[in-house]
Amino acid sequence: MNAERTVRAPAKINLHLGVGAPREDGYHPLLTVYQAVGLHDDLTARPSDTWSVEVEVPDWMGGIALPTVEDNIVTRAARLLARHHGLEPTGAVHVVKSIPVAGGMAGGSADAAAALVALDRLWGVQTSDDDLLRIAGELGSDVPFALVGGTALGTGRGELVAPVADTGTWWWVAVPSLDGLSTPAVYRHFDELHPDAAPEPPAADDLLAALAAGDPHALAATLRNDLQAPAIDLRPELGDLLDRGEAEGALRGLISGSGPTCVFLCESADAARAVAGAFADDSDRHPVVLVANGAVAGAHLVTYG
Repeated sequence: MNAERTVRAPAKINLHLGVGAPREDGYHPLLTVYQAVGLHDDLTARPSDTWSVEVEVPDWMGGIALPTVEDNIVTRAARLLARHHGLEPTGAVHVVKSIPVAGGMAGGSADAAAALVALDRLWGVQTSDDDLLRIAGELGSDVPFALVGGTALGTGRGELVAPVADTGTWWWVAVPSLDGLSTPAVYRHFDELHPDAAPEPPAADDLLAALAAGDPHALAATLRNDLQAPAIDLRPELGDLLDRGEAEGALRGLISGSGPTCVFLCESADAARAVAGAFADDSDRHPVVLVANGAVAGAHLVTYG
């Protein structure tokens, strides 16, 4: 077994999240455009004869309920990777969280991707990229993208990812909520609001053109999230938050994934800092405001043993 490895994995934003009617297997077909942004979780895996996972969260996340070692997606990632190589999972894993938990920014998926990369190196098993992506897809729809990073088109359940042309540097403000929002509940409400949803999700051609042109105003005009309306219907204050960010100068506000984190596309780094500062003046209601740029790399080693 090799020396310890630390892997950094990014949060994601869905620039486009088109949702189709549920398939026979219960999953909704998705067409999404992911962007990895500069909010990260760091995962360190150290040699050990047994298996353990510890998770460190910042004070601002409060008393969130973390999964047990057995239920943690990091443990599930370790088991799948170990099974692929005919091994027993071993290692002492320490996760430092910075991505909002249960916030629609795929923090759990980032941790799973980081675990796959770190344990592959720790165990010295040299898993192929294709096999890593396949295992990632078994873990969840967003995990393959957390490996790939950058900006990518996701199809299927979102697990089939392909990089897209992106010439811009994009600036975002993220305002997490300390109260979570159930992803299954948001999808159920989508079905209630759209009983006649088309089998195939809507395309993202205009948004892809805006990315290729690197134009923040064009991108703002083409952002789309089909889960935004059901999320706001369940949590009306999220709609008020989106309106507030746009009034403060953001080009566009958007719920990230199924929520409840709200993200705001800004014209520049200075504009993002100005919008973040406006929210910071209301710290009782919005104690945490984060600024991030995109696109950034997927899960990658940051230390070498």
